[in-house]
Amino acid sequence: MRRADRLFQIIQIMRRSSRPVTASQLAEELEVSKRSVYRDIADLIGQRVPIEGAAGLGYVLDPDFDMPPLMLTPDELEAAVLGAQWVADKGDAVLAAAARDLIAKISAGVPEHLRPFIANPTIGPTMGAPPGRGTAPDGIDVTRTRQWIRSGRKIHISYRDDQGRESERTIWPVIIGYAETVRLLAAWCELRSTFRHFRMDRIIAAEFLDERHGRRPVDLKAQWTRHFEAERRVSLF
Repeated sequence: MRRADRLFQIIQIMRRSSRPVTASQLAEELEVSKRSVYRDIADLIGQRVPIEGAAGLGYVLDPDFDMPPLMLTPDELEAAVLGAQWVADKGDAVLAAAARDLIAKISAGVPEHLRPFIANPTIGPTMGAPPGRGTAPDGIDVTRTRQWIRSGRKIHISYRDDQGRESERTIWPVIIGYAETVRLLAAWCELRSTFRHFRMDRIIAAEFLDERHGRRPVDLKAQWTRHFEAERRVSLF
């Protein structure tokens, strides 16, 4: 690894960590000696990168520190483009347009030698997908649903299950999942008093309520994650 790349990687490691990062941790991840790490940290501080800490205690990067957003490695570029391509193909109209704009901005902003990684990536988002099959049309406004998730408000839906039975539900939307040919809305269902996954193409009608469910969206999502992981563990036995 070139030294310039290593300096950049040190910043990246500290940016993604919520705790002080020790020289030993940096040395292990970068596969260099601690002495090299100490020199690199000193050089970064000399370049006015706002790093605080000391040897033996760990280092912390000032959270307000900003870097040019397109200093990306080839692997990071392919990861970003893969995700954007998948959303452009499977997301709702608003997100799909945003994903295409994102790819265009990345293409325009990266150096010339990195553009082949965008134009000809080594990975693709639709391998294994049945030819000619798109995402089933949604019975609910996906963009508005995302807004209701963020604001912690309820939605009343009319839903048809896989047996054709219809029901009325008031739900607390948590997250939208993108499957291969359908979208799923994970939500707390007041009728069943538990979390449920609703296929969005089976939602017949939706009323976006002003009523808030009283839970912070981040807390509700954490509860759903625990529920989902518990169910998945049970299904393995």
